[in-house]
Amino acid sequence: MIKTRVLLCEDEEDAREILEFYLNTIFEEVITAEDGAEGLEVYKRERDRGDEFDLILTDINMPNMDGIAMLEAIYNIDPKQKFIIVSAHKDEDLLIKSINLRVLGYFTKPLNVDNIMELLKKAKIDVLSEKQRYVEIDSIYRYNSTERLLYENDSIVKLSKKETEVLSILMHNKGKIVDVDRIKTEVWGTDDKLDTTLRTIIKRLKDKITKSNFILSRKGLGYMIE
Repeated sequence: MIKTRVLLCEDEEDAREILEFYLNTIFEEVITAEDGAEGLEVYKRERDRGDEFDLILTDINMPNMDGIAMLEAIYNIDPKQKFIIVSAHKDEDLLIKSINLRVLGYFTKPLNVDNIMELLKKAKIDVLSEKQRYVEIDSIYRYNSTERLLYENDSIVKLSKKETEVLSILMHNKGKIVDVDRIKTEVWGTDDKLDTTLRTIIKRLKDKITKSNFILSRKGLGYMIE
């Protein structure tokens, strides 16, 4: 099962309890904060541990730091972060401002249960859709199987065409040893290529992922990503 995590920031206790209850019926883990300052602190703490949030649901008007200020600070850390906004009134200026962020929806108070559930279910589908495109290799690297892109944290690792093809084969068979002849056949259309040619591609690939040696060589057998 794919685990989904949500950060809920809400200063009103009743609203926080209601939202936490419904979030827990849909998402696997929900962490709460009582204002924007605490929310940002929690976000940074969890991120430093390698535990990111799939969704942040926040009120706008909160003490210490309001929701928009918190979201903008988080956006500067991770522009791909998804948000849902809650407000006591539908302020169109705030809504327009939030369009530059990845806002999935907007709740107004008093909270309507049907609206909450409908939007949260749609948000879960959106979150799962994106998570399924990405494979977490380790705490540093992840792979987008749809676009065949390797990420080091939030930055794309620039790979050549052959490096991309080799990595794609290994990621498609993650956890399995892929023999040398199979890789050569899939990359070059023949297994007549010299083994040294493939070893050169593997070395260049490893030189670009120096923060984690996740491509393993199994002598006499082939290569794998665990």
